Amino acid sequence: MTQRGTEDDGTGGPPRRRAGVLAVLVAVALLVYAADVISKVVVVATLTENEPVRVAGSLLQLDYVRNPGAAFSLGADGYTVVFTLIAAAVIVAILRMARTLASGRWAVALRLLLGGALGNLTDRIARGPGPFRGWVVDFVQLPHWPVFNLADSAICCGGVLMVLLTILGVRPDGQVDRGTSRGPRRGSESRGPDPGPEAIR
Repeated sequence: MTQRGTEDDGTGGPPRRRAGVLAVLVAVALLVYAADVISKVVVVATLTENEPVRVAGSLLQLDYVRNPGAAFSLGADGYTVVFTLIAAAVIVAILRMARTLASGRWAVALRLLLGGALGNLTDRIARGPGPFRGWVVDFVQLPHWPVFNLADSAICCGGVLMVLLTILGVRPDGQVDRGTSRGPRRGSESRGPDPGPEAIR
């Protein structure tokens, strides 16, 4: 039988905890969003497209590219509107979940996803070639890895954290699955008590 506990985040009762978690989610999501937008503005203003700049040798380069596809330069042109709709749906789903969110750890995952999704959605809406068809600015280049941006990394980290929390049994509503207690082994119900040495004689 699964046992459930409540995640203790030190904020008091459930309503107060939800309010605090929601405030942190919104604040950090806005910070992630601002960092992504500002970094892209700086890259567009200072770098030339498709001309990499080495920062740490071959380990890290800044390579300004415009991506019509999904995160990490995946996908192809022609699906930009689809990716825009997916990003908008993810944001709506996160905001709906936030109303009952009472887990600080889930708030960390969701704020990363929210901030990253907002960052890339802004590119889809505001950049060329047109509204809802805009290409996302990517600029971080690592060895043997697609070019990405801060929003992509936030989305990736948030997704990994969500998977780990699910494996650990931490739920968005603050409940924690402590584990399962196994029932008696098969056949043990019919054995009865140990007869002892006196009964064997």
